[in-house]
Amino acid sequence: MSAAAAAGTWRLGDLEVNRIGYGAMRLTGNGMMGNSDGGPVDRAAAVRLLHSAFGQGVDHVDTAAFYFSPLRSANEIINRALSTWTEHVVVVTKVGPGRTPCGEWQTMARPDQLRGQVEENLRQLGRDFLDVVNLRRNGPGTDSIAEHFGALAELREAGLVRHLGLSNVRPEHVAEARTIAPVVCVQNAYGLDWRDADGSGLVDLCREQGIAFVPFFAVSGLQREAAAAREQDARVLTVARAHGATAAQVRLAWTLHRGPHVLAIPGTTNPAHLAENIAAGALRLSEDELGLLDRPTDAAAG
Repeated sequence: MSAAAAAGTWRLGDLEVNRIGYGAMRLTGNGMMGNSDGGPVDRAAAVRLLHSAFGQGVDHVDTAAFYFSPLRSANEIINRALSTWTEHVVVVTKVGPGRTPCGEWQTMARPDQLRGQVEENLRQLGRDFLDVVNLRRNGPGTDSIAEHFGALAELREAGLVRHLGLSNVRPEHVAEARTIAPVVCVQNAYGLDWRDADGSGLVDLCREQGIAFVPFFAVSGLQREAAAAREQDARVLTVARAHGATAAQVRLAWTLHRGPHVLAIPGTTNPAHLAENIAAGALRLSEDELGLLDRPTDAAAG
């Protein structure tokens, strides 16, 4: 059994994947808001990293056409890696937000612009159809997503997209989308320190509907895409010491324990961290440990 298979599997429509995947944002060498700028990632090293992930059982990758920096594109690197990999890897991308070639953010795409975004992902990834496309809702409010999701449903009927999902949404958006087309996954910010999706009932709703819930920032939490900081949470450190694990592994394991429908897509460019993230799928936390992690921190309690 591969390392990534230790956490079990889930289905994205008719596509069965291991619950541990890989988030490709950091392959570009910087964060989406420009707060983790660094030298460009070596393309050959990035391809080797992806091949290492695939070799350890990672069979789904999260990406987007707007994951790029001045010299690197996540989709281009994934395309290069998959061109020399014989086994199928599910690629999950997202549309909605847009960036100019200079990297400046644009407003949310109109429904009639989504086909162009889908086609851009197809070109960059070198594919004839996309496995999964998430509609990324951009900005606050509870406005309807019906027109946007309907446009993607038309592309699904046309064969350009196999399955559809949602990102950055609330339960009412899931309900609205499901009246238009099947929803196979929901991707939202979620982690031990960032649990809005518990308060809204979104995690439980996805489980009840058989929809994969895919947290991003599960390790970094409120730090988002910033460079990793030293772990400060005493709860996490206590559990990590008990298992001889890293704090990141404990945070990922806690997330996976939220239900069999919860996937993980941690991203890194460090081969050692990659192996640690994948190994987190085998970490089993006791009820007492889960209870400890669910308690408020001392600061929150005070």
